[in-house]
Amino acid sequence: MYVDSCAYTAASGKKHTRHLLRESYRQDGEVRHRTLANLSHCSDEEVQAIKLALKHKANLHQLGNVNQDVQVQQGLAVGAVWTLWQVAQRIGLIKALGASQQAKQALWQVFARVMEQGSRLSAVRLAGAHAACDVLKLDAFNEDDLYENLDWLAEQQESIENRLFQQRYEHDKPELYLYDVTSSYLEGACNALAAFGYNRDRKSGKYQIVYGLLCDPQGRPVSIEAFPGNTTDTKTFGSQVRKVADRFGGKRITLVGDRGMIKGPQIEQIQAEDSLELHYITAITKPQIETLLKQGLFQMNLFDETVAEVVDEETPVRYVLRRNPQRASEMAQTRQSKLARLQQLICQQNTYLVEHSRADAEVARRKVKALHKKLRLPAVDVLLAGRTISITKQDEAWREAAKLDGCYCLKTDLSKQQASKETVHDRYKDLSQVEWAFRTSKTTLLEARPVYVCLESRTRGHLLVVMLAYLLVQELARCWRDLDLTVEEGLDELKSLCTTQVVVQGRSILHNIPRPRASVQQLLDAAGVTLPKSIADRGVRVSTRKKLTEERKTA
Repeated sequence: MYVDSCAYTAASGKKHTRHLLRESYRQDGEVRHRTLANLSHCSDEEVQAIKLALKHKANLHQLGNVNQDVQVQQGLAVGAVWTLWQVAQRIGLIKALGASQQAKQALWQVFARVMEQGSRLSAVRLAGAHAACDVLKLDAFNEDDLYENLDWLAEQQESIENRLFQQRYEHDKPELYLYDVTSSYLEGACNALAAFGYNRDRKSGKYQIVYGLLCDPQGRPVSIEAFPGNTTDTKTFGSQVRKVADRFGGKRITLVGDRGMIKGPQIEQIQAEDSLELHYITAITKPQIETLLKQGLFQMNLFDETVAEVVDEETPVRYVLRRNPQRASEMAQTRQSKLARLQQLICQQNTYLVEHSRADAEVARRKVKALHKKLRLPAVDVLLAGRTISITKQDEAWREAAKLDGCYCLKTDLSKQQASKETVHDRYKDLSQVEWAFRTSKTTLLEARPVYVCLESRTRGHLLVVMLAYLLVQELARCWRDLDLTVEEGLDELKSLCTTQVVVQGRSILHNIPRPRASVQQLLDAAGVTLPKSIADRGVRVSTRKKLTEERKTA
């Protein structure tokens, strides 16, 4: 027995809905239907009540207790997790990681890095507030499982990177790769890769680790590699040459690196590679530019806002020259600012000498000289007349220092047929995309530091998580580029979308997803994400093994 409802339009154009109480029966092997009653005169509420009674006719007595047995309450946050899950599917991340529980834990570590940066302990707590287990189909886990998962990621890193690369470039492999290196300081001293080295974070006295990022022409990460903290930039380059040649290479490859990355030994290594045709694009230092000017290979008038080039006839090397007027103005202002600081110290010292008759003027003069040396200003004469200090600029030295302001020179072995001077210039400028990846990964969103691990394998796994998280951030930034918000702000908005949890007789049955408000729906539409009406409650709950100390509870 069932209620058959049908909407129809009469000849007059008026719309009607009829409701018939019908039943099905079998006669001579055929299914037939007969009408028992016409319910069209009933209200919609009465029709719905009859349908509900027929649906639960076997347990009709329980409908009277529905208010006591069925509860609807706020469930877990779902907006951010579901969005990241669909985006990860689209960019091939889920396929690259696999379908095992280890792969799903790794995927959650990537999601947690994007949503809330922190340790593995905080990632477990985050999973308890979001529908991670229901969306990703995760089994119960704690922070120890995630630490072990970092070991798994380190073991699988090469295959994960290869699968991502093959999905991205199924047919035509790129002919150019961008490579740069950065470092992250460590608060402790127990990391296996920790060592003292050139600290880009200006944290003197702290151990650090070094890692290099290899990107495709669009600035999308292809591979990341960790090195001991005392590794110089040039020593990281050899492994990238082998990586490109063995795993990512095509017929012809060009590697782009900055002036501290690709030097003489690295160029020789590129030229010695026989398995494929390798080229390079890099920049030379200011002393090297001055040497080539003295040799007469090129002249100062070639440095202009328009790109120029010079070919060394003795070697197959091209030099691409340009002067950036904006950068030249910035350097001149910086020099004047330093000079003003030096003059301020002179005024302070002269005032002190006047007020303190027993003060040693020579000591004050040495302080001025020390600051001049620290500021690395061009040569000046620090004069002492009686007890008054003054400085005189050496004009020739200052003109020489300002001569190359804003000037830079690129170097490549690509022929003019392979790449024009404008192309060489633009490809070198693309290194800014790698620098932006470092900025996003280290400080603004993903926070690669603090590292929170000690073992070498887990450090490598942690950095791989950061790289994969950056791929998601890149895709979200592309989707939301026309919206007036950052990726972080968009994710915060999505986190506010929670399920409504349906609980029957104390047992959670499912998570209904309510209709998002306009701001959340705009983010979902821009990202190409479609929300389901509900998700099944798998009944999996995660918790940390380590609990908060009493001090932190009362802080």
